Amino acid sequence: MSGIIDISNIIYSYIPVAIILVVALLMPPLTMFLVKTLSPRSRGVSKYDTYEAGSVPIGDARIQFNVEYYLYAIAFVLFDIEVLFLYPWAMVFQGHGITEIATVEMLIFIFVVLFGYVYLLKKEALKWQ
Repeated sequence: MSGIIDISNIIYSYIPVAIILVVALLMPPLTMFLVKTLSPRSRGVSKYDTYEAGSVPIGDARIQFNVEYYLYAIAFVLFDIEVLFLYPWAMVFQGHGITEIATVEMLIFIFVVLFGYVYLLKKEALKWQ
């Protein structure tokens, strides 16, 4: 009898999965239906106006940004990602649970980030005109 699989135990083990699946499939349409039926509707002309912090919009929305703005954004992402990786590494290092391989990998990562910083300095990307 040890070779017989008890089908009822297998079915009962999948009941939570089935419940989550049903809820996941029903929740988006149900939420959309409730929002459509219960939310207030405005049919005024001002509904489609551009909202700019309560003031009337002036000029065209299609202005050209200086390309230096994007260079600042890339530099921010570069250093933001560096902090994102360095902080957990430093917390593990503080607890003395870090290996030599992790230290070498982090030094390589810091070198790559510094290379990006030197590139930004050479291109004078951090000088605002």
